[in-house]
Amino acid sequence: MPSASLFAAFGAAPSLVLGVLSVLYLLASLYVYISLIHQISARTPNTAGADAPARSFGLPEAILAALLILFLLLNIGASVSQPSIQFNARNLLGNFLLTAFVVLFVVTFLHLRGFDVGALGGFFRVSFARTLSTGAILLFFAYPLILLSDAITQRLFGGGSSKQNIVEFFSGSRTIEQRMMIIVFAIAIAPVVEEFLFRFFIYGVLKRYFGRLLGITFSALLFAAAHAHLPSFVPLFVLGSCFAIAYEWSGSILVSMTMHSLFNSLTLTALAFPEIFSP
Repeated sequence: MPSASLFAAFGAAPSLVLGVLSVLYLLASLYVYISLIHQISARTPNTAGADAPARSFGLPEAILAALLILFLLLNIGASVSQPSIQFNARNLLGNFLLTAFVVLFVVTFLHLRGFDVGALGGFFRVSFARTLSTGAILLFFAYPLILLSDAITQRLFGGGSSKQNIVEFFSGSRTIEQRMMIIVFAIAIAPVVEEFLFRFFIYGVLKRYFGRLLGITFSALLFAAAHAHLPSFVPLFVLGSCFAIAYEWSGSILVSMTMHSLFNSLTLTALAFPEIFSP
């Protein structure tokens, strides 16, 4: 008759295998993103490619980006100083209208300045199939970095809900109309708006004057802070950095938009089916 220690050994085996696979997954994630950073760093203007945009952002774009950053910081300060404000459908709609206006203003400004936004953002540089596959693969390898940063943050600081306001709003929504509105906003609207503002425009201006490293770092910090949720600040910073690296490496903002949309889709799916996904 098998001893109790033998049963314990068999019971520990799946946990050991899972632990080894998790470590390998994390190492693969680090390898992928370090390789991307190395490839980006090795590029020179002469190796940028024939389809690289001829123009780069100038002083007028830098002034507009500075005003936009100031506006974001003021909104972040207001959100931090009034954390008790209840997030609801009206706030979500107001946020959408405001950000849509800002994006349209920036696009109009760039067109008046003679920029080809489509070429500058690489909208036609990568095919749809390659955009989707590249975004999915890069997000797959970004997850261990995000989860590790979240685990470290929770271990060091603890306390506080790790759910953002919109996530809690989705979890607590009682009508299908509210959930559909959140799904459309999170999957179709927020990725386009946020990637355009934080990666395409703000990162583009910062890279022009301060280089790629500072551009990626500061745009990711601003992206994380703009969500006004301290417990998820570090994971959002890591996520924003992965988005910026993907955009810089691929040359197409559609890749980071795809990653962002897939990330939000998976998050909402996990919330909608909590019996399948662990917290």
